[in-house]
Amino acid sequence: MESVSSRPGLADLILLLGRLLLSLIFLHEGWSLATDITATVDTFAKLGLSAPVAFATIALQIGAGLSIATGFLCRFGALALAFFCLATALLFHTDLANQNELLHFEKDLAIAGGMFVLTASGAGSISIDNLLRKRTSGLHPWLRAVL
Repeated sequence: MESVSSRPGLADLILLLGRLLLSLIFLHEGWSLATDITATVDTFAKLGLSAPVAFATIALQIGAGLSIATGFLCRFGALALAFFCLATALLFHTDLANQNELLHFEKDLAIAGGMFVLTASGAGSISIDNLLRKRTSGLHPWLRAVL
């Protein structure tokens, strides 16, 4: 029989919803870039970036997006995407006199903020991290802290 304390609470469900919403933009964008790789590499080249950077961007967005959605090594995925969003804002959305660029700059900063909060809070109880933490009591302390 399940006890009340073992069932997910409202905060756990809200954290799951937040993770899913945060991951959606990266999963969608990564998938979009991957499905038209020729156009992606061309676009990156126009920005002065190489094909390996395009592939790394796709891998980061999909990999970290899945990490956050599933709650598997969520703190790492969130931290990686937080720095990615900061870099994107500071490197590509710099014409703050342009209202559209300012909006993208602010959105990148807001998403980075959400990712930093997720890095600090962890994935919550509805996550693969939580399942691993429960089932592996002999984990090294640093690995336990990551989960």
